[in-house]
Amino acid sequence: MPSFVSAQDSEQGQDLSNVPIRSASRLCFGMTDITEPQALAVCDALALDQNVRARELAQQWVAEAPDSPGAQYALAEVLFRVEGNLPRALYHLNIAESLTNYTSLGRALESGNLVWHYLTLSQLSYAHQLIGNQEESLVYLDKISQIYGQDTESFRGWPLIKMKRYDEARESAEKVLSTSNSPGERSRAWNTLCAVELADLRPNESLAACQNAMNEDTGIAAAQGFEDLDTVHLLNSAEVSLNLLQFAEAEDFLDRASRRMDPDSVGNPWVYKLYLYMNQSRFDEARQALDRMLVWRENQTPLVGVMNRADHFMVSAAFLLLSGYADDAARLTQAALNQPDRTGSYTADEAQKDSYSALVNSMAHQMRYQQIRERMATRPWFSNGRLWIEAQAARFQAWRTGRLAASLFADEQTLVSRLRPYAPLDVHIPEWMEHELIDLIGAGVMAELLDAAAAEGAFTLNEGYYFAYQSEIHARQGRRQSLLTSAEQALRLLPGQEVMLRARVSARLANALWRDDRHEEAIGHFTYALRHDPSLFRRLDIALPVTLTTGNTLFSSDLSDYLQRSPRFMLHNQGLAVSIQQDGDAEPTLCLRDRQGDSLSCVQAGDWPEDRPALQEDDEELDEIAVLMRQFQHQTFALGYNISRSQRLALLGTSVIISSRDNSNLQQQREAVLGP
Repeated sequence: MPSFVSAQDSEQGQDLSNVPIRSASRLCFGMTDITEPQALAVCDALALDQNVRARELAQQWVAEAPDSPGAQYALAEVLFRVEGNLPRALYHLNIAESLTNYTSLGRALESGNLVWHYLTLSQLSYAHQLIGNQEESLVYLDKISQIYGQDTESFRGWPLIKMKRYDEARESAEKVLSTSNSPGERSRAWNTLCAVELADLRPNESLAACQNAMNEDTGIAAAQGFEDLDTVHLLNSAEVSLNLLQFAEAEDFLDRASRRMDPDSVGNPWVYKLYLYMNQSRFDEARQALDRMLVWRENQTPLVGVMNRADHFMVSAAFLLLSGYADDAARLTQAALNQPDRTGSYTADEAQKDSYSALVNSMAHQMRYQQIRERMATRPWFSNGRLWIEAQAARFQAWRTGRLAASLFADEQTLVSRLRPYAPLDVHIPEWMEHELIDLIGAGVMAELLDAAAAEGAFTLNEGYYFAYQSEIHARQGRRQSLLTSAEQALRLLPGQEVMLRARVSARLANALWRDDRHEEAIGHFTYALRHDPSLFRRLDIALPVTLTTGNTLFSSDLSDYLQRSPRFMLHNQGLAVSIQQDGDAEPTLCLRDRQGDSLSCVQAGDWPEDRPALQEDDEELDEIAVLMRQFQHQTFALGYNISRSQRLALLGTSVIISSRDNSNLQQQREAVLGP
C-alpha cells in the first residue's frame, strides 16, 4: 500500500460563499462571476477537451494583455491542469499575484479583479503544497482567510501533516469538527485525524477516523450519483487495514476503490492491488492488474499523472524484476530517480521515494549481473570477455545505487519506523523486498535497530516479522544455528498472506539446512521458495541443488557440464531431479521436478518466447544443448509471463504535453477495468 493520500486535492478555491460577487450565466474555472470573453473562450475549449486550442487562446491572451491577471491565471491553469507543468504554472501564478497584490477585500472589489486575485491565491496554496513548500501553502491559506473571511481551516491539516506537526494537525481537525457542518470540510478533517492517529501508532483510532471520513463522504457521493465513496478514503482505509494486518479488509477496500474510475484522484487502486497480489504470490492476478493499472493511468488527468508517476514506475519495476526483465526494471527506477517528485498529496516525502527507487535500481542491476553470469555459463570461457566487463559494470552500478539508498535511509528513526510491518505514512516498500536494506545498512546495525523497533512495539500484532528480519540478519552474519531457530519461528508465526516473505525465509532456511546435511528438509523449503518466488534465487545468489537423472544420452554429458558451470545450480545426488526427454523426432525437453515428480519447470528446445531476453548475435554458434540450458535458466528463475516490448515501453510512459480524450478504444478499456 502507499503512504497516506490527501483528501483535499483540487477542492481548494471552489467555495466563495462568503465573498460578495455577482452571478453570471456559466461556470468558468470553477467560478460563476467571470465575464471576460477571452477567459470564457479558454473555459469553453477546456470543457470540450480542446486542450491545444485552450493553450493557444491563453497564450494569445497573455501576448495581447501581459498585465492582465486573468490572462496570467488562465495560462497558468492550462499549464497546471492540462499539462501538469507545475514550475511554469507557478511562474505565471506569481505574475498574477504581483498584478493583484491586494491586502483587503475593499481593494480587491475596487480593482475589478477580485475573482482573479482569489483564484490566484488559492491555486498558489495548492501548487506550493504539491511541490513540497508547505509553509508557503499555509501562508496563502492565511491570506485567503484574512482578506476574504473564508474559513480555510479544513485545508490546513494536510500541510501540517506533511511537516510532521501532528499535534497542530489534530488541533486543526478537531476545530473543524466542532465548528463546521459542511460534509466536505468534515470529511477532510476526519481524513486528517485518520493520518494523525496512524502516525501516533494508534491504528484502531485511525481506522475509526477513516470510517467517519467515509460516512461524511457518503452524502457527497450520493449527490453526485456514485454508488461508492471517494477513492482517497477507500485507499486510506486500506492502508490502515494493512497496518493492522487485516489483509482481507484491505483488499475489499481496494476492490471498492477500483470500481469507479476517478481521473482526479492521485491514488490508482490498481497500483496497490498489484503490490498486494505480488505479496501473496497471486501472479496471474498481478499480471492482469498491471494491464488495468495502465488503462487507469491513461484515464487520469495530466496533473495527477505527474504526481503519481513514481508510484507507477516503482510497482511496474517490482513486477518486471520478478518476471526476469531486469534491464527494464533498471530503466524504470532510474527514470523515477531522475524525474522530480510531486509528493504534496502523499505523506511520504521525496527522500523516501528516492531511497526506494535507488534500492530497487540496485536490485535490478544485481539481477542483471546474475543473468549475465548465467549466460556466460552456456558459452565457451574464452569468448566471455565482453560479457565479463558487462557483468562487472552491472555489479558496480548495483553497488553505487545501493550506497545511494543506504545514505538516504541513514536516519535511525526512519529505519526504525521502516521495520514496522506496513509502516504507516511512509513510502511503501514490499515486505519481501525490505530485507535488502540489511545488506546495504549492515547486519550489525540492523540488529540493533530491530531490537529498538521491537521495544517500541513495532511487532506487537505479529512477531513473525521480527523473526523474519532476524533470519536475514543471521544469514548475513553466517550464524547458521541461530538462523535455523529464527526462520522456523518466522514460518510458524507469519501471516499466511505473506507468501513472498515466507518464500524468502524458506530459501534462507533451506540453505542452512543443506549445509547441515539435512538434505530432505532443505529440499522441501527449496521447492516452496521456487514455486512461490522463482526470481528469489537470483536476488539472493543461491544455487539450487539438482541431480541429473538422464541416463547416458547424447546430451547428458554436456548438460552435466552446463549445470556445474551455472551459478543457479549445484549438482548433488540428493538434489531435485533434472532430466532430458526426447520422443522420436520431437525437440528435446528439459525438466526440473519435485520429489513427487510434479513439474517445477519444463522447456522445449526452440520454444523461445517472443520478447523474452533474446539470444545475442554472438550466441548463434551455440550448440543445441547450450541454447536449451539458457532457456531453462530463464524459465526456471523468473515468472513465466511474456510482457511485450511495446508494453514495457508503455510502462515508462511519455512526457505529458497535451491530454487527448479522442481514443476510440478508451471506453472499451474503461469497461474492461471496471468490469468484474
